[in-house]
Amino acid sequence: MPSAITIPYPENMPDALQETPEEFERGAKIAMAVKLYEMKKLSTGMAASLLGMERTAFLLLLHRYGVAAIDLSEEELQRDFDNA
Repeated sequence: MPSAITIPYPENMPDALQETPEEFERGAKIAMAVKLYEMKKLSTGMAASLLGMERTAFLLLLHRYGVAAIDLSEEELQRDFDNA
């Protein structure tokens, strides 16, 4: 059985954002997964699994949150080119 997190929020918050409670909660879950990926706490596969979507779908939504799908340092990128 999966674990769950309960986060209380003001009852009027979804209305203030012009969203349904379901849309607001889904958006919060996506934001959490994206941030954990950005912090290198989750892989793309783990983040996608958390959201119940394919890895490619998760990669495609990252730009909406200003997060790079591939975040390589200059040295890592150079090694990739050298090994290509």
